[in-house]
Amino acid sequence: MTLLALPDIMIEPSVRAALLEDLGRAGDITSDAVIPPEAQARVALVAREHGVVAGLDFARIACKLVDPEIRFTPRLADGARLSPGDIIADIKGPARSILTAERVALNFLGHLSGIASATRGIADAIAHTKAKISCTRKTTPGLRFAEKYAVRAGGGANHRFGLDDAILIKDNHIAIAGGVEAAMTRARAAAGHLVKIEIEVDTLDQLDEALPFGPDAILLDNMKPEMLREAVLRINGRAVAEASGRINAETAPAIAESGVDLLSAGWLTHSARVLDIGLDFLD
Repeated sequence: MTLLALPDIMIEPSVRAALLEDLGRAGDITSDAVIPPEAQARVALVAREHGVVAGLDFARIACKLVDPEIRFTPRLADGARLSPGDIIADIKGPARSILTAERVALNFLGHLSGIASATRGIADAIAHTKAKISCTRKTTPGLRFAEKYAVRAGGGANHRFGLDDAILIKDNHIAIAGGVEAAMTRARAAAGHLVKIEIEVDTLDQLDEALPFGPDAILLDNMKPEMLREAVLRINGRAVAEASGRINAETAPAIAESGVDLLSAGWLTHSARVLDIGLDFLD
């Protein structure tokens, strides 16, 4: 699947807010004091470890907003695999401006590349199956669009972007509604013709109760692989089968081999480790 770039108009507000936070009330007083205004520099964004790059446009826009005179030239594209020492992009222009933009650019690039790298690790682990790895709504407030983009850059799929995307009936909904039947009946009555319905189940009995109501997808929560295999048999293609709970690169293969269609993991966006990327001066 081709990775479609996010338009600059979506990225710029987040990058602008990050720069304003960093510049504070007086700007970059260190660079202004130490670096002569006429100084020029040529630098490179360099990978320090293996991973997958994501967020190049965020870094580019950080440079552009600080100073349009900065020239940002990518050598790779989002989604590319990285090895230590790989040059991701060349940057040249006024030295003060480059130093001012450096931290915001690296913060976005490292964070999004970390998400893409973690996603790729699971995507590779389950590549021998039909299953795909998906993210959730467990995202950094204000950065959901960016983090979900990074998941796609790592070879993953996106779950809901928000509460208005689809109906997802979770365990608390079921408990308060009065059971699976009550929740599904009300959801089916309220859903528009383009709105899909997914329901979370913890047991095979709950699954059997939900299936007659024709959910579009079923979230099989914290089931072991042998139970997942039985759940997939009972679903028998009538709904998308999604597994969640305790998913990582080590556990994912056995879960995917159960026959589910999706594996969803919230930690991809809320806890993925930042990828180590540095900015090295070339002259």
